[in-house]
Amino acid sequence: MGKISPMMEQYNSIKTKHKDHILFFRLGDFYEMFYDDALLASKELELTLTGRDCGQEERAPMCGVPYHSAEAYIARLIKKGYKVAICEQTEDPSLAKGLVQREVIRVITPGTIVETSMLDEGTNNFIASIFCDTKGFGVCFTDISTGEINTTEYIGRDAQQKLINELGRFLPSEIIFNQSFLDYKQVTSFIKNKLGCSANLTDDDEQIIASARKIITTHFNVQQLSELSLEDKPYCVNAVAILLRYLSDTQKIGLERLLSIDYYNDKQYMNLDIIARRNLELTETMRSGEKKGSLLWVLDKTKTAMGKRLLRTYIEQPLINPAAIDKRLNAVDELYQNSIQRSEIIAILTGIFDLERLMTKVVFGNCTPRDLKALECTASKLPGLKESVIDFKSAYLKQIYEGIDVLADIYELIHRAIKDEPPVTIKDGGVIEKGYNEELDNLHDIVFNTKEYLAKIEAEEREKTGISKLKIGYNRVFGYYIEVTRSNSENVPDRYIRKQTLANCERFITEELKVLEEKILGANEKIVRLEQRLFEEVRTYVASQLQRAQSTANAIARLDVYSSFAEVSSLRGYNRPDITISDELIIKDGRHPVVEALLTGVPFVANDCYLNGTDNQINIITGPNMAGKSTYMRQVALIVLMAQIGCFVPASSAKIGIVDGIFTRVGASDDLASGQSTFMVEMNEVAQILKGATNKSLLILDEIGRGTSTFDGMSIARAVIEFIADKKKLGAKTLFATHYHELTALEDALDSVKNYNIAVKKRGDDITFLRRIVPGGADDSYGIEVSKLAGIPDVIIARAHEILTALENGTCVQPTIKAQRQNQEQYENAQTSLLSLAESPVIEKLKTIDVNTLTPIEALNALYELKNMLS
Repeated sequence: MGKISPMMEQYNSIKTKHKDHILFFRLGDFYEMFYDDALLASKELELTLTGRDCGQEERAPMCGVPYHSAEAYIARLIKKGYKVAICEQTEDPSLAKGLVQREVIRVITPGTIVETSMLDEGTNNFIASIFCDTKGFGVCFTDISTGEINTTEYIGRDAQQKLINELGRFLPSEIIFNQSFLDYKQVTSFIKNKLGCSANLTDDDEQIIASARKIITTHFNVQQLSELSLEDKPYCVNAVAILLRYLSDTQKIGLERLLSIDYYNDKQYMNLDIIARRNLELTETMRSGEKKGSLLWVLDKTKTAMGKRLLRTYIEQPLINPAAIDKRLNAVDELYQNSIQRSEIIAILTGIFDLERLMTKVVFGNCTPRDLKALECTASKLPGLKESVIDFKSAYLKQIYEGIDVLADIYELIHRAIKDEPPVTIKDGGVIEKGYNEELDNLHDIVFNTKEYLAKIEAEEREKTGISKLKIGYNRVFGYYIEVTRSNSENVPDRYIRKQTLANCERFITEELKVLEEKILGANEKIVRLEQRLFEEVRTYVASQLQRAQSTANAIARLDVYSSFAEVSSLRGYNRPDITISDELIIKDGRHPVVEALLTGVPFVANDCYLNGTDNQINIITGPNMAGKSTYMRQVALIVLMAQIGCFVPASSAKIGIVDGIFTRVGASDDLASGQSTFMVEMNEVAQILKGATNKSLLILDEIGRGTSTFDGMSIARAVIEFIADKKKLGAKTLFATHYHELTALEDALDSVKNYNIAVKKRGDDITFLRRIVPGGADDSYGIEVSKLAGIPDVIIARAHEILTALENGTCVQPTIKAQRQNQEQYENAQTSLLSLAESPVIEKLKTIDVNTLTPIEALNALYELKNMLS
């Protein structure tokens, strides 16, 4: 076996440190992969697999991608769950003595992507770190593409469920955790089955935890953790330290992008668990997972990527502080009232690029000349944007005015330094603007005016020597030379250096010509190197202004969201809600924002809602399926949520007493992955609601108890209502839709319960849903009529009416004619006739059985008992 080549030795040494990563090894203009990485990449990326001599008998499997188009290939690998280590040449190959030095400059993982081409501009890409022990959890969510860091901690019996809710809200693409986390099966199962994200176990968490305080204070350049609001929060401290160490190991550079940290707790925002976010379809629909059809789709009139991300955050984090909500509403109201200024702001915002992620690329050092021009374009809009909000009076719009730095120095620098339409990369030059650097201008002058320079020297030499036929030529052997005919050789000055004698002429060089030659021949290479240096100087300066740019980006995002709220409110006829600290929820002419937006040519039927903590605490809503009960209840929840994110609402008026949480139980399906039936899923959700809700919460409960037998379901539904109605146990405002008409009797039994129903107009077998919520209970469920609307054949509808009439009259339901004949034959052939046993114990036993309440196993036991009695 031959000795492995030096380059492959270098590769193997680096690969040993990155066994779990696909190593992109830079060779010239390509990233190459070898051995198992090559086999894997060729399959996943559909690349041609080749081989390379490595000093051994067998060639090393190899495949590669051009470095300038590597992002697209890396994105595909990351999407498939792989991690990619980027190994670059860390010295100029032309200056290297022997093997070019190489090292991994970055590891790209699902949670550490900063390349805009790999990211959705309207969605954050979070990486989460979790630290836990037997008492609680600390969790940290970071989007390094925007510099955002959020951390909180949970301690107590419901800590695990709260963590699941947060993971469901942030939806991290990657999670890091310590060893103890594996003991929590509920949350680990959720991550595996529902999130499906990349997961990593820290291998040195004890060492990190021991130095956690130092890691954080050093990174954020503070003396005490109290400066970051992290004092007495050990779980948060450990989670943040674990994340910072992981990012340091994988990213190597660019961590200065993480400027500050936001500690939050569950008392700052409305409690929205993962079930409520799904059922209310806040950011995506339940059926298809699309944005269209969600609340986000309706409210999103934002013009910038920063605004889109912030809007999503607002929707998932409604406020519960009335003062903060009113400040948002004041800002939206002022923009709503000033339509001309709002239009100007929206027009300016339309031309603003993603300042947050552009600055991230600048800080990480992987920005392109076009990225800098995008920054310049954005900076050019800032003076006009700042001027457009100067006259506003509301507190938050004033904050936005103060927060916008016009970044004049950044604009001026990039405008002077970078050409208007630069190439995609800096590699080949042509990036730096003329007039920015004198040395560069001289080099360009030499390259573009070589003939003029040579003609000038030629003319000067002719004049100095008096040789009229002197000329300057060039060949690859001598470079530039002065050629003189043999007849004029006696007039050649002493400063000429003879290089070649030919039959008819002689060739000379001069010091001046050699200097010019060096300038001309080396100019292009010098131009590229000088442009790279100048570009790096510009990038470094822009990166140093990160804090100012981030402040401006935050202000732009907020202005974009407030403008979006004002614009959609104006377009759709929304009105400002009145935010109070009372327990009243009063909505006049409320509409479902999404359903209304999806309707074309049909007006939405508006409805009122009145809930409080006393005599209207629980509204029991009855009516047929498809009549609009679920739509009505969801619209109430969405109106409350919209009000508490600071948006106007689809109602003629609304008085919203602050709600600390919205809990929903709408629809259910089997959870086959965990072996749970529809009923078990339903009961689990109800249990979570009753544990998590308070008397300040809003509950949306639809068809509780329908997954089991009628009497069991009705009993559970009534018990739940009684529990909620009890002020000592819960006392939450509740909308409760049901088909159990017997529950309407609770209006007389409980002072806090009121009955409502969906109005229906019936003509014969046909019904029309009026979509109006009216006081009182429904007198019929209209199940058969709804079945007819759904397209059930008429013969079945007719038979259903016969059966219903028989059941209502208490008579025996006779089978169809064919079934009667078959049964008659069976009766006649039977040895024992039930008719002959009119007074038998079998008949008496049958009279005592209520088939509506039997479970399948009870029915089987009853049948077995009856058979034994007959025998």
